[in-house]
Formats: sequence, C-alpha cells, structure tokens
Amino acid sequence: MHNKNKSHQTGDGFQNNYPNGPRGSFWKWQLERWEKGLPKIPEGGYHFELLQPDVARLKANRTEPTLTWIGHATFLLQLSGVNILTDPHLTERASPLDFVGPKRVVAPAIEFRNLPHVDVVVISHNHYDHLDRETVRRLAAQTAGSPRFFVPLGLKAWLAGQGIRDVTELDWWDEADFKGLKFTLTPVQHWSSRTLWDRDKTLWGGWVVEQPAFRFFFAGDTAYSPVFKDIRSHFGFIDLAAIPIGAYEPRWFMSIMHANPEEAVKIHQDLHARYSVAMHWGTFILTDEPLDEPPHKLAEARRAASISTEEFFLMKHGETRKLAPMFRAPAEADSSGTKVPTQ
Repeated sequence: MHNKNKSHQTGDGFQNNYPNGPRGSFWKWQLERWEKGLPKIPEGGYHFELLQPDVARLKANRTEPTLTWIGHATFLLQLSGVNILTDPHLTERASPLDFVGPKRVVAPAIEFRNLPHVDVVVISHNHYDHLDRETVRRLAAQTAGSPRFFVPLGLKAWLAGQGIRDVTELDWWDEADFKGLKFTLTPVQHWSSRTLWDRDKTLWGGWVVEQPAFRFFFAGDTAYSPVFKDIRSHFGFIDLAAIPIGAYEPRWFMSIMHANPEEAVKIHQDLHARYSVAMHWGTFILTDEPLDEPPHKLAEARRAASISTEEFFLMKHGETRKLAPMFRAPAEADSSGTKVPTQ
C-alpha cells in the first residue's frame, strides 16, 4: 500500500497534508467534563422536526436529481438515475457496542425497508458515526444485490471481513467511473481509528461525485485547513458541497478534527461552492456544544460573510431537495478546473 512518493502515506499508515498541531488529551477532556459536568440537555430533551420522506416516489425515481437528509452525515443522493448513500448510519448507536455509546436523538429519516435500491455507497472514514457495521452489512444484503462501495485505502479489507466484496478502494485524487458518474476521493483534514491500536492505519477523505452538469462534494468529517483550496484548484469549483457544522466543542480538543460553523463557511468559500448544505449535526450527542447550537452559529457566520440562506442551507431530517435548479447551464457544463499534482 505504501507509496514513498506520496507524502500522506507514512509506511505504517497515513497523515494529513497539513500539520494538525498538537493533539489534545482525550483523558484531559473527560476529566474536564467530570469536573464541570456533562453537557446539559434541555428539560424534556431535544426536539428536531423529522419529516416523512415520500419513500414511494424516491423508490420509483430514476430521472429527477434529488438530495434527502437521512441524518448526521447520511444523505441519499439521486443523480443520473443512480441512488447513492453517503456514510450510511441507520442504527441506534454510533458505537462498537449496541448497549452503550452515543445514541440517536433523531431516528433515521428512512428505515432500511423504505430505502430505494442503493447502487453506490461512499464511505469517508472508519469512525463509528460514519461507518456502521450493521448498516453496511444490511445494505450489502439488499434483495437486488449489493451496492458498489467506494472507500479510502485500507477499508477494503475491513469490508471483506464483513463479507462485502463489491468494493472500489481509492487513494487521494484517484478517480473511478461507475454507472456514468465519476467518483474522486479527495483529502480532508481528519484521522481514522476503530480501536485503541489502529489510529491512522486506514485513510480518510471526502468524495466528489460528478456528471457533466453537476459536481457534488461530500466532506465526510473534517477540520478546517488549506486542503479545501487544493480541492478548488483541482476542480475549479463545486456545485453543491455537504459540509459538517457540528461536534466542535471544546475547541482546544476538537479544532484539529472538526470544523465549527464559522470554519464551515470558510470551507464553503475555499471550495468556491455555488451551494452548500450543512450536515453532521442534530443527530448524535458527540461533543460539548448544545445539539441545537450549530444552526444558530452557522446563521451568525453566514451573516458575517454575507452568504445567503439559499447559498449555504440547512435541511430538516427527512427533507428532500430537488437539485435540478443547481445544475450548471450547458455552456458551463464542461468546466473541470485545473488539475494539481496528486501528492
């Protein structure tokens, strides 16, 4: 796997293209939480609106481009007649155990039985809130056959261990064509681990899914760094970017791995994204900010940057958006940006 000509491959794992800065102590964070108390949950809990998607229409749809937010980092993207799931998580907990660990505050907007046939799954990295074992196993066992799984380096072997064989594994900037779409793995600023002993042994990344008139970027999970300017240089611009806005406090610990809403706006700008949609909030309590805070902080950051709610928008759980208005005009459809070295 190791390619000595690629600086993000270290010989025994992977590293970011840009230095992270010092890594904070997880145990210091837990001690801080113990001393100050865990994040307070409002009396009566959180209440987020959960829409009921038109599942019959989604199942029948093979022509209209749409995006449905199922929750957290899971979207159903319908593009060029292809059904794509991003970081699918449809179970109760983001945890290696089914009885402890972060529990969903909002149920998945679409249950397994109501999903259309999934053609493609893109996985950004192996953290439990992004790569859920039961979910991918059930998707691979869907009646009409397994979807094609697109994963970063190192995850093909893990999926094979789950009995999943229809897998394409890519390095940063590698491309693959499937069902008329192009899939490119891009760098983002993050890390990987599923145990105490495998930190950064598998790669992480974002995904660009494109057809001639539309380019979708899924950031997965990321901190802010100059890497998004590199993505802009590579592609020229992004039509729609899915950018994380939650799981950012305390900053002394989380800033090297999770963008806050202000940084999410910077990512939107660095990508030269025509539109962006917020994700990675309102589903699991992972960190110390109130679960309903990110949208308010995003609104403040948008106002400060003079970015409209249409340009960087929020979706409700279960909401479906029609994407055709975001498609480029035919005269713009061949714009592909300037390629940069794949180091």
